[in-house]
Amino acid sequence: MQKIQIIILAAGHGKRMQSELHKVLIPLHGKPLIAHVLSAIKESGVCDSPIIVVGQQRELVMKTLRDMGNNYRYAIQEEQLGTGHAVMAAQEMLENKADHVVVLYGDHPFISSATIQKLVKKHLDSNHKITMATVKLPDFEDWREVFYANFSRIIRDANGNIINDVQFKDASEEEKKVTEVNPCYFCFEASWLWEKLRILKTDNTQKEYYLTDLIKIATKEGIKIESIEIEPHEALGANTKEELNILEKLVV
Repeated sequence: MQKIQIIILAAGHGKRMQSELHKVLIPLHGKPLIAHVLSAIKESGVCDSPIIVVGQQRELVMKTLRDMGNNYRYAIQEEQLGTGHAVMAAQEMLENKADHVVVLYGDHPFISSATIQKLVKKHLDSNHKITMATVKLPDFEDWREVFYANFSRIIRDANGNIINDVQFKDASEEEKKVTEVNPCYFCFEASWLWEKLRILKTDNTQKEYYLTDLIKIATKEGIKIESIEIEPHEALGANTKEELNILEKLVV
């Protein structure tokens, strides 16, 4: 049994990028988006061999990483039916082989090795089922405007406990004003994760399996959700050319 295993979601092509090239292969500061994520994982020392969930253009993704001298393990997501479904694609490879599972994204290049370490440490120290990262913003102005409609809101009770994750399209006007948002970086107790993935439903407008629904499941079961706060730029991904431009401006 491995203590920690990391899954990187990299199956969707990213139609909104309007590019023939797979989204995770689009270059940023001289290397593909996914290469930045993989570098942070390697530097963190948390996991020696992350599993990359691939789907569209998977041969090209795998060849590109091989050509860069990397030999990773891959899980195939034939249909892209949501983030929960993507993690399911790696279940067979990991069930009974890892104690805890971290989920990251191939198009989020700014996540740092320190954040990966912090997320895992918080999870192991708390001994809870689910630990997540959140971002607390001062406002939705300037480059932070990208967070307003693209990120779900974290709802806490009077004691500061996370009790819900509300998608923007489902949020009330008051909920939309909440400035704590969800980048969807998670660490799960593996056995709990595999059990709960089996009960995810597609009763949403996209008819997809959402990984974030595990927050609601945990809350209903009375399970405390641990969290860490990360810097806003670490949560940014590239879903459109405009978002890629923001990333390019923020590269240090």
